[in-house]
Amino acid sequence: MSHLAGRGIADITGEAAECGMLGYGKAGQRTTGIHTRLRARAFAFAEGTADADRRLMVVVCDLPLVSGGLVQEAVRRLPAGWTESNVMITATHTHCGPGGYFHHSLYNSNTGGFRPKTYAAIVDGITEAALAALADLAPAELSLAHGELHGTSANRSRRAFDRNPEHDRAYFPEAVDPHTTLLRIARDGELAGAVHWFPVHNTSMTNTNTLISSDNKGYAAYKWERLDHGADYLTPGRPAPVTAFAQTNAGDMSPNLNLRPGSGPTEDEYENTRIAGTRQQESATGLLAAATPLTGPLDHRITHLDLSGTEVGPEFTGDGRAHRTGAPVGGAAALAGAWADGKGFAGFREGRNPVWDALSQRVIYALSPALRDAHSPKALVLPAGPLNRLRPMVQERVPVQLLRIGRLYLIGIPGEVTIVAGLRLRRTVAGIVGADLKEVLVAGYSNGYFHYVTTPEEYDAQEYEGGSTLFGRWQLPALCQTAAALATALRDGRPVPRGTPEPLPRARPNRRTPAPDEPHPGRAYGDVLSFAHIGGHVTASFVAAHPNNDLRRGDTYLAVERGDGGAWTRVADDGDWSTTFRWARTGRTTSTATVTWTVPDGTAPGPYRLRYFGNSTDRGAFTGTTEVFDVR
Repeated sequence: MSHLAGRGIADITGEAAECGMLGYGKAGQRTTGIHTRLRARAFAFAEGTADADRRLMVVVCDLPLVSGGLVQEAVRRLPAGWTESNVMITATHTHCGPGGYFHHSLYNSNTGGFRPKTYAAIVDGITEAALAALADLAPAELSLAHGELHGTSANRSRRAFDRNPEHDRAYFPEAVDPHTTLLRIARDGELAGAVHWFPVHNTSMTNTNTLISSDNKGYAAYKWERLDHGADYLTPGRPAPVTAFAQTNAGDMSPNLNLRPGSGPTEDEYENTRIAGTRQQESATGLLAAATPLTGPLDHRITHLDLSGTEVGPEFTGDGRAHRTGAPVGGAAALAGAWADGKGFAGFREGRNPVWDALSQRVIYALSPALRDAHSPKALVLPAGPLNRLRPMVQERVPVQLLRIGRLYLIGIPGEVTIVAGLRLRRTVAGIVGADLKEVLVAGYSNGYFHYVTTPEEYDAQEYEGGSTLFGRWQLPALCQTAAALATALRDGRPVPRGTPEPLPRARPNRRTPAPDEPHPGRAYGDVLSFAHIGGHVTASFVAAHPNNDLRRGDTYLAVERGDGGAWTRVADDGDWSTTFRWARTGRTTSTATVTWTVPDGTAPGPYRLRYFGNSTDRGAFTGTTEVFDVR
């Protein structure tokens, strides 16, 4: 069966200054600039013709999470025939991206509310990438390969993992999921695009970092596209190939190999990010030659599951009895944070929290047997459902999706699935559709967000992941039951009930606006305040304006330019690993932008200069340029 495939890529970076970052939930982690930009990478597939009934799209976004609002708005902007059923929008789960793009209040807790500029930048970028992929649809050869990647992840919740039955633990003898999958897209035998799936948290950068970063998965894509293939993200068109590094069941997989934030394999978070990204990229390129043709139909199903009150049949619960999920409540362990990647709130810990345990067991559960059946032994702390109907904190009716690309099946789950929970979902679907288990993947962080998914056995340990399994002990069985229904319908060629999507609550915008810009006294915008070229490091500071005046989506705040006979050519921008763009206030209305460039090995000798591009509230666009310096 012949396929068409198309690729697209676009910027989704958002507000680079004074915007709370999403992921770690730290009030003080607010954007102060950019280390690497965030991008959406879209891949469209069709059978035979571009207007075929069977068509799919996967959009992999360098985002902390995907919100329901992003999905609804992006899909609404696509041509007829593209729906939430055949479009999967998934996040790499960087923890160093701007927040404020959720309609549910919990995720805007450190942003002062909804941030329209960041929301618009993300939606615009996803849409741009998706439309580019559609315009790029052309005959392609699809192929698939599998491998293993070790030394890039560690189980941060081993106590919970060890509670699983031996036959589950035996599947992961090192308590990690090393499985990798590569979908290769080629035209006339040449690589045009690729999607690589591997489960590891995108938390190599710590919660003390305030520069926007796509983290290890973003670096993997950057290395393959730009460093290895010379892609220019700022030139109209697209880089070739377009490569994405997507998540699977990464819920308990940390890149911090020493199980401390920013630790392992080195003690430098930037170097750890580069190493983890390089290992994933080398895993992907190592699979290219092993990929075998991917033939067969495209298909898709989706339904919406009310996790606040789903009855789960005894064939899925494991104890021979039916149970119900419960309204969302965060546990004490959830507020503790995952210590391997960054501690949460003081006064909480993973595992036992005696005061909260006693309050829940002796009072709340004693008064409500139904709540006890759904949530015990969780120490209930943060009710995110029934007490917050006027201002919903989390999504309760969630999309569960199943995509088929030939022999590859993707289970779209809007949450963070542990490796054993993922294994059970995969076994459920594989057994019904008759697929090889390695070719059924959980696509976590897709189409929305409802926190974690643990097995019932892991849930009982009440580590961070169990405390963050908001809908209780029977949440995974409910998802397995739903996935089974989707798989059966897909196998039999039947539709499934769509369910009732959750309406978006009203967003509460951040009302605070920055004070109008002013240049430093006696200075003009763009003036160079300082310049230093020491060894392989170049730094310049400029009189700046607020970066959020112009997000420069698809553009740059800085440029490194090389001179040649009077002409200047840009060799690096604010999306490059070798540069950083930092912004800081120096007064109520004045600010400074600092541009740094670490000269990469192999840089051509010659004259260079640094440039800064800003946009002030009173005088519009401006540029700052340093003196010329030599690289030898």
